[in-house]
Amino acid sequence: MTEKTVIKQRREPLFHIVKRDDMVWWKVWGVRAIAIVASILVMVFISSLLTGKGMGKTVEIMYRGVFGRIEKGSFKMLFKYLEETAILLCLALALTPAFKMKFWNCGAEGQALMGGLGAMVCMIELEGKLPTAVLIPVIAVVSILCGAIWGVIPAIFKALFDTNETLFTLMMNYIATQIIAYYVYIKGGGSNVIQPVEAGIAPSTGNSRYYINISIVIAITFIAYIYLKYSKHGYEISVVGESRNTARYIGINVKKVIIRTMLISGAVCGIAGMILVAGKDHSIRTATVGGQGFTAIMMAWLGQCNPFITAFMTAIIVFLNLGAAKVADSCYLNSAFADIFVGVVILCVVGCEFFIRYSFKFRGSRKGDK
Repeated sequence: MTEKTVIKQRREPLFHIVKRDDMVWWKVWGVRAIAIVASILVMVFISSLLTGKGMGKTVEIMYRGVFGRIEKGSFKMLFKYLEETAILLCLALALTPAFKMKFWNCGAEGQALMGGLGAMVCMIELEGKLPTAVLIPVIAVVSILCGAIWGVIPAIFKALFDTNETLFTLMMNYIATQIIAYYVYIKGGGSNVIQPVEAGIAPSTGNSRYYINISIVIAITFIAYIYLKYSKHGYEISVVGESRNTARYIGINVKKVIIRTMLISGAVCGIAGMILVAGKDHSIRTATVGGQGFTAIMMAWLGQCNPFITAFMTAIIVFLNLGAAKVADSCYLNSAFADIFVGVVILCVVGCEFFIRYSFKFRGSRKGDK
């Protein structure tokens, strides 16, 4: 068999995947917008099939489940939605600097729990011993320190011994959970429940709680944007994320940047824990963060390390989660339906990134390439 015959018999694949040239920004966001809208419409359609209600009615149930009847002057549900968005956003913003540095911090759950533990200890031990004007700064400082310490431990091991930060931060979550469980058992007198404490950064009732909690996260969003985009530290984080060898070549102390960034990441997680404990629940338990630390990983990734885009994506996901939960509750579906709904939407948004970066070239498209 001649070489020419072998070449003829060799069949080219029907299609192959090639890397795209960089798409213009409006096309990129157009693809993402189509993915978000299409996935939501598909899930609303599936919801209508499961519940026997029309798609319009399903959307109305979702809307009422998030915002309630605002036209009647009750904004309580709107405030709750904004508070839930703010807490998840705070956790996502905490992860953003680390992710931009290519340090995969999966420990937001534990870092927030430790920040909440610091707030709870101050609230219990110092209630009535310090005036409110002094107690609130103390709570804030202790929460930030607890979160920062819990975040910097894996960073030190990464910087000095090049450990796997993903596994390290994940394992730290379990340690934090057990510490909280032990503390609750001791302070709860074996009942595994700590009764709400009056002291805190915000009252547990009334609208002032929402204003304070939301305002804190809004301030963090703007500070994070300025820090990452315009500060020297933000530039160093970006360079280290692009190439650590390049960073070393131009004189950046990579170990210092890793440790400093994780101190900041853990500190912001500590603030999220403080909001949850001292600004919302006025108590603590192992489920205080409720898995939001893991959801925040997706929010930070979807936000492309931009705090404002992260805020936008977080607002959408929280809306879908609360709305789908209302549909499940009102139509007697399984409580996991909301997680499935949001999971499908996130999966579609993540999947569309493939089509932004790559394209399919079919066999016939290469006939004229010579």
